[in-house]
Amino acid sequence: MGRRDQEVKIAGPLSAEAKGQIRQANEGLILAAAERVFAGAGFSGATMAQIAEESSLPKANLHYYFGNKEALYRAVLARILDDWLAPTHGITPEADPAQAIGDYIRSKMALSAARPDASKVWANELLHGASFVKQLLATELRATVKAKAAVIDQWIAEGKMPPVDSTHLFFTIWAATQTYADFDVQVSAVLGRTSLGKADHRRASEHVVSLVLRGCGLQP
Repeated sequence: MGRRDQEVKIAGPLSAEAKGQIRQANEGLILAAAERVFAGAGFSGATMAQIAEESSLPKANLHYYFGNKEALYRAVLARILDDWLAPTHGITPEADPAQAIGDYIRSKMALSAARPDASKVWANELLHGASFVKQLLATELRATVKAKAAVIDQWIAEGKMPPVDSTHLFFTIWAATQTYADFDVQVSAVLGRTSLGKADHRRASEHVVSLVLRGCGLQP
């Protein structure tokens, strides 16, 4: 059983703002619990009862906020993608390439360390054909990568960094950063650990940053 959370409750009459805050908090508890359950059981194996138990909320709350398991699963996937794309906001034409790419990698590594289950849910979905997430891949993800690759191409044109394949650079970064979540058991075993600690994640993060930046002809 993972970390247990408690339903957010406020006594007395509730304003519209307070109701909104309760809804947001409870949805957050449910999404976090669902992420853990889907990571361990997959979409087919997970049940709303398991997620309710993991979140310490009544099963009726899950149906109230999300309707059914498929809708909840889609919400989990959408949240994962949103959280992964947020760090790309630092990749702008005005930014220093080494700083922006390094910060993006560190953010992705931090997410792998803090929420390995998110990466496992995403990887499992892709390995099973991406039937629930294909639309997000073809729209939101594709548009973001296209826009940020254009920024990198602009840096190259302006002589700020040597030529690289700007689109495949993102694939490389995703593979390098998410392996510490998807294959944490393997990495831990090779390092002689039962699990990865903060020092391991710091070491891995700086290694990936240095490796990618040097591969792009940039100084870490």
